[in-house]
Amino acid sequence: MDFTTWPGAILGLGVLIMATFLIGGAMAGFLDMRKTKLEAAQRDDLRQLVHRYEQLAENTLDVQQRTAADLAELRTRATSIEQILRTVE
Repeated sequence: MDFTTWPGAILGLGVLIMATFLIGGAMAGFLDMRKTKLEAAQRDDLRQLVHRYEQLAENTLDVQQRTAADLAELRTRATSIEQILRTVE
């Protein structure tokens, strides 16, 4: 190919421009795919975090309910002991 003539130079320039567009398009597609994968990974991480939070909230509620039941039992025992002590006096 002779790049010293106008048709050859225009053809060579056209090939370079087309190659630039193709490479740019491939890079844009690659970056878009990478961005999509990162967003999906972030969504998965967020789902796992929410799941762990829900489990923690459920476990905390169970512990609070058990503690409230134990505290109620201790109050009834303390009341019983106070009544026994009052009857002894």
